[in-house]
Amino acid sequence: MSGINLAAESGETVSLSGGNLTIVVVVALVAVLALGVAGFLVKEVLRADQGTERMQEIAGAVQEGAAAYLTRQFRTLGVFAVLAFFVLFALPANSTNERIGRSIFFVVGAVFSAITGYVGMWLAVRANVRVAAAARVGKSGELPATRIAFRTGGVAGMFTVGLGLLGAATVVLIYEDEAPKVLEGFGFGAALLAMFMRVGGGIFTKAADVGADLVGKVEQGIPEDDPRNAATIADNVGDNVGDCAGMAADLFESYAVTLVAALILGVAAFGDDGLVFPLIVPMIGVLTAIIGIFAVSPRPNDRNGMAAINRGFFISAVASAILCAIAAFVFLPDEYEGLSASSQLLDDTGAAIVDGDPRMFAVVAVLIGIVLAAAIQQLTGYFTETNRRPVMDIGKTSLTGPATVILAGISVGLESAVYSAALIGLAVYAAYMLGSGVLILALFAVALAGTGLLTTVGVIVAMDTFGPVSDNAQGVAEMSGDVHGEGAQVLTSLDAVGNTTKAITKGIAIATAVLAATALFGSYYNEVVKAVDETGVDPSEVGLRTQQALATFDIINPNILVGLILGASAVFLFSGLAINAVARAAGAIVFEVRRQFREIPGIMEGTGKPEYGKVVDICTRDSLRELATPGILAVMAPIAVGFGLGTAPLAGFLAGAIGAGVLMAVFLANSGGAWDNAKKLVEDGHHGGKGSEAHSATVIGDTVGDPFKDTAGPAINPLIKVMNLVALLIAPAVVKLTVGEDENDMLRGTIAGLATLIIIGAVVNSKRKSIAVSDESTSGKSTAGVAG
Repeated sequence: MSGINLAAESGETVSLSGGNLTIVVVVALVAVLALGVAGFLVKEVLRADQGTERMQEIAGAVQEGAAAYLTRQFRTLGVFAVLAFFVLFALPANSTNERIGRSIFFVVGAVFSAITGYVGMWLAVRANVRVAAAARVGKSGELPATRIAFRTGGVAGMFTVGLGLLGAATVVLIYEDEAPKVLEGFGFGAALLAMFMRVGGGIFTKAADVGADLVGKVEQGIPEDDPRNAATIADNVGDNVGDCAGMAADLFESYAVTLVAALILGVAAFGDDGLVFPLIVPMIGVLTAIIGIFAVSPRPNDRNGMAAINRGFFISAVASAILCAIAAFVFLPDEYEGLSASSQLLDDTGAAIVDGDPRMFAVVAVLIGIVLAAAIQQLTGYFTETNRRPVMDIGKTSLTGPATVILAGISVGLESAVYSAALIGLAVYAAYMLGSGVLILALFAVALAGTGLLTTVGVIVAMDTFGPVSDNAQGVAEMSGDVHGEGAQVLTSLDAVGNTTKAITKGIAIATAVLAATALFGSYYNEVVKAVDETGVDPSEVGLRTQQALATFDIINPNILVGLILGASAVFLFSGLAINAVARAAGAIVFEVRRQFREIPGIMEGTGKPEYGKVVDICTRDSLRELATPGILAVMAPIAVGFGLGTAPLAGFLAGAIGAGVLMAVFLANSGGAWDNAKKLVEDGHHGGKGSEAHSATVIGDTVGDPFKDTAGPAINPLIKVMNLVALLIAPAVVKLTVGEDENDMLRGTIAGLATLIIIGAVVNSKRKSIAVSDESTSGKSTAGVAG
């Protein structure tokens, strides 16, 4: 049973029956409903008071900087999108219609991802001042401030699920049996843009944050977000382009890519039922996300804002579980023989090749994903919340200096990565066990678990956006000087909650990425087997060339192991490049802020005005310049391995990237989140409070953690999905050039060599940009980060 051929052999096409067509239309309408709810939430947020004129002026500067950065970023990314469009069009496809659709919906996926990110950022930079204004009244302002911040995130959440589901439903309605292949383009467009937004936005925000903290807090001894610090506006801009825009695009592409994998495997396993049921589950998620977002209404007896947010999350998760179970029993047949004739689970006579109830299979698979989301939420909260032992222990180590703070944070990150990886691995294995030994069924179970996890994604995006909105609100309050006493404490509390919600959403995003990548792994195998079948090669003729082409994936083969090592190495190289980019850009900010303190009279006395725009310009220039190298690595590495070594080593490459990616991403995210909240703990008055040596130690720890949790860590999620999608797209071409009539070793070697040279050239060029910075400029121009 385990060796079942995933490639369709019946020759039947999968089409939508009248009932299924109606369901897909309803799915599309629910997606539109989500966008309508987003519009309602926008109006509610914008109705709130904007505070004083000074607060509005500061918020306006942040709005202007964020919009300018994203506009320039989208212009830069447009070049990559055009190139990718034509490359996709040139790749093999079953029909011209499929090739055109795949390329067009690549653009649609990229545009939808951009819209999701932009809308989340657009409202966030308008909500921050409203949250700060709500807190001005003191403790009684905590409830409305929490509500405004979360409803702002709800808009991004509704756009994420609305556009993701609308895109998938539209493709299914137009292309029917060709929908899975067309959706590969849709998912690739979303993933590629999200990765660039994650990397670019992450470099921007952390360069500004690191520069602001090192010069302002450590060297000058002034508070965070002090208006005398020239990097404060850039720091607040970065929170929005990195967290709001970047995370929204990231989770949108997770949504799209998971649906791609679920539909590809669903068609292979369940026929036309598998083309529709994976859309029903996220449709339910849209409805329960609406419930969850409106359920986050803080109560006077809540311990803090986290209690209200947790309540909304779990209400949404429980509602999703119940409704998905009902949907499975209503929509799916009670035995596998009731599936369509195109199902891979039926033999030639239409009899089932596996026993069991498809309804229970679907229910348990979806529940695995929902339970995983809740478990990751709790686990990440434990390692990053200020009132839990890990963060409290890091806070205590501040009494012995920054070295012990860094060591303690790294330890927390490494330990938490093991537990998170174990949870995700347990979920994948549980889904595998549901397959009853049939590979296609096991892979479809993993994909359904991913869609189950995605039923919570609307609330998850809202939780994530809550973080930067709260952070920016505190920044606006501190820079304006118009929020005091209890009001300032309310914003500090919300910011700490926001740090936890950001860490939680990063953890769930990582789990989503792994489930999606695992399901795509199965789709890749399906694509390879189909391509080998089309060449007419007899798989029983075992030879080196056939082993290179067939996805036998036997880890004992040295070539597979080499691929696995290369895949893990790609994750490490990608992380190193991202962190190094932050270090270079941050160096430029440090010396620019120092220059301004030195050369502009009266800054420390409050009579001189810093040149905020120059810091924003440096962050924008350096972050966009650093985009290319990580992006080139993500796209070219699978091409080099696939064409150079074959599809089986490429499978090893993907496995290595997934394994190393999940551990690295959790380690980076949780270390950074724990350091950040340890700093908040000290700033709340523990271990000497603000201005103490312990505070300086935690600031340094937080500075190290900034590029961990907001640049390299989050960017790994789209990285592993981009590499999986590239492998999926190139698999037929690799097989054709490896075996059969189109065999061409010279062309294979040329493509692999060219891809390798491009990677080497990009990395060498990146290394030429000196990380050392100079403080010699007195002309108002920072020489840091300009070389190269």
